[in-house]
Amino acid sequence: MTARYSDTADVILLDIEGTTTPVNYVFGVLFPFARDHVADFLTAHQQDAEVQSDIQRLRQEYEIDLVQGLSVPDWRGTEATAAVPYIHHLIAIDRKSTGLKSLQGKIWNQGYRDGRLRSQMFADVKPAFERWTTALKQLFIFSSGSAQAQKLLFRYSEEGDLTNFISGYFDTQTGSKREAQSYQKIADAIGVAPEKILFISDVTAELKAAQAAGMQTLFSIRPGNHSSESEGFAAIQNFDSL
Repeated sequence: MTARYSDTADVILLDIEGTTTPVNYVFGVLFPFARDHVADFLTAHQQDAEVQSDIQRLRQEYEIDLVQGLSVPDWRGTEATAAVPYIHHLIAIDRKSTGLKSLQGKIWNQGYRDGRLRSQMFADVKPAFERWTTALKQLFIFSSGSAQAQKLLFRYSEEGDLTNFISGYFDTQTGSKREAQSYQKIADAIGVAPEKILFISDVTAELKAAQAAGMQTLFSIRPGNHSSESEGFAAIQNFDSL
């Protein structure tokens, strides 16, 4: 029997964009949806405590940007919708902002629940999830999108609800995906030695961080990804070999 990359791993940790899901779905569907609906969402939900917390985080980030001399849109006024130009700016530059990602998750929640959004998965994803579950491997997700957004993406997919296959979700509250300590935190949270975890991503900087923490790594090459240069990491084009 041909050995699979996952044979020595008890846990499979996955990135989303460019790994399970086409990059274009994130940039061509999710980001525009959040951008187009954020003003109406804030008008309707500006009194919600969790939304106010997101706005507070974003305001702190805005103040830091000003101190650093970055060019950002004016944020004037105390109403929640005053944050819209800055939010549009963060979406445009794809900043991995915890406040932004949390707010986007709330906006996407409405879209998924009323049927305007259905997430896309590569064709090999669901069969791989089924195969790994049968092999008693645990599956976790680590993405810059909020844990809420991750759950929504896998629950409301075109392939059906895939959340039953997933044991847990990690986001930027764990730490940057480009820092080794984030992966050590994940290993500690799961309760598995890093060398028993296989992390798959289309970003080599993330793979370097995971490797530094002791994890196994694979570079994901998918149609539409930003880069196919693996920088020496073992690469896969689908999950069929896992």
